[in-house]
Amino acid sequence: MDGQQYLQQIAESNRPMPKGGGKGGISRLLSSKFLLVGAIGLGLLIVIIIIGAILGGNKGGVKDLSYELKLHLDNTTGVIQEYQQFVKSSELRSNSASLQGVLSNTSRDLTSYLEEQYDFKDNDISKAMGEEAELARNELNNELFEAKINGILDRIFAHKMAYETSLLMAEEEQLANNSGDEALTELLDTSYQSLENLYNKFNDFSETNN
Repeated sequence: MDGQQYLQQIAESNRPMPKGGGKGGISRLLSSKFLLVGAIGLGLLIVIIIIGAILGGNKGGVKDLSYELKLHLDNTTGVIQEYQQFVKSSELRSNSASLQGVLSNTSRDLTSYLEEQYDFKDNDISKAMGEEAELARNELNNELFEAKINGILDRIFAHKMAYETSLLMAEEEQLANNSGDEALTELLDTSYQSLENLYNKFNDFSETNN
């Protein structure tokens, strides 16, 4: 290598890099921009999918929530009918009869609404939903049976009715919040107020006062 070539090599090695770090820098910059745009696009897509799922789910959601509430109303009514006769406290029997009446009336009105809105039939309820409701009914029935044979039915009955009433209130509130139908909301509001009153009576029940 002669002197001229050596000086040329040094000059080339000391030549400043273009702003952005040359082709590699430009590639990295473009790549980062593409990644940012892609991430934003993906985020928007996810949001759109979630909103669509919510809006689409609410259409069937009201129906499903209504079916679940009807099952709970009917199953709880059946358990009350079975064990109310064994309750010793006259006050507790009276509250129990009132609860049974509220549940029966709500179920009747809800059924009429479902028949009008969805042409409801009992076999419209899915097998999975029916089995889940039956499992809950059997659990309640077993707890009351154990309480009966152990001589503590009144206390456990009051406790379980307070609990079931609170669950029904929560279900009615959820259904009302998901429905924009004034007739259904009014139906649920009437039931909710009655259940709220009865919940306090069951929750405050004490065997020492009877």
